[in-house]
Amino acid sequence: MRSMKARFALGAFAALCAGSIALPAHAAWEPTRPVEFIIPAGTGGGADQMARAIQGIVTKHNLMKQPMVVINKAGGAGGEGFLDVKSSAGNPHKIIITLSNLFTTPLATGIPFSWKDLTPVAMLALDEFVLWVNADKPYKNVKEFVEALKKAPAGSMKMGGTGSKQEDQIITVAVEKATGAKMTYIPFKGGGEVAVQLVGNHVDSTVNNPIEAVAQWRGGKLRPLCVFDAKPLDYKDKVTADMAWGDIPTCKSQGLDMEYLMLRGIFMSPKATKEQVDYYVELFKKVRETPEWKDLMKNGAFNTTFMSGDDYAKWVAKEEDRHRSLMKEAGFLAGN
Repeated sequence: MRSMKARFALGAFAALCAGSIALPAHAAWEPTRPVEFIIPAGTGGGADQMARAIQGIVTKHNLMKQPMVVINKAGGAGGEGFLDVKSSAGNPHKIIITLSNLFTTPLATGIPFSWKDLTPVAMLALDEFVLWVNADKPYKNVKEFVEALKKAPAGSMKMGGTGSKQEDQIITVAVEKATGAKMTYIPFKGGGEVAVQLVGNHVDSTVNNPIEAVAQWRGGKLRPLCVFDAKPLDYKDKVTADMAWGDIPTCKSQGLDMEYLMLRGIFMSPKATKEQVDYYVELFKKVRETPEWKDLMKNGAFNTTFMSGDDYAKWVAKEEDRHRSLMKEAGFLAGN
């Protein structure tokens, strides 16, 4: 009898072991409620367009079980959005897309925020800047634009841009220093509005990102004079009847010796776990493989560099130092 009991116990133990082996491994983390996707900028600009494109891609390809909800929080030059995410420690259902105001807003305003308050996820791309003028203007290149700028009464020519003491105004100050001419900088809420103002001749020039002005360029309303990069863009397909992004010369090659590229990256709220960060890194890798993303990169002439982990954090730290130097030189630091 004891022998039968022993055999029964041994068989039950073996079955239990087999059952435990068959149990699924602990599932990786994933969102359990809607994810808020914060944009620290207004509607129509590059960050807004990219975030909404991502939302559409995630929905179309069922890349997340939970919905992604895009929310613009542009107040205080984007400080509203950054402080919202900073105050959401331990909430993995809130992410934010960043642009250069990740650095410029705290440096210019002194608000209690640093990128180190957030959790880095990934660099999605780098955005270019182009010097744009109205297509009806007579100048066809940087030389002619600078000549007109120098002949005009100081401050009479207007540069439109997104926000104050942010990337557009930093570039404007650099153009002034390179040419010795003075412009009046007019801030607007977003890149979409900036492009409309240039089409209407309410400003004389802008330094909009490609995606912010491509529709107006394709429609024959705007003219690109140069791109603020070290080399021409890689995109060779025609955007207009006779020009591709790659046909736009660099500003450097035309006497404006400067470069400026802008981060399009993702951060999470503080205290995110490795599993939560990994989830979003993998999500955005999937986004980048879709045809819609590739079209977005092509249409907006983006630099498609991708980074995550330590490489991304080191890049961001270096950019913060660069922006501090640029803003100090422009006199834009808080307290200046």
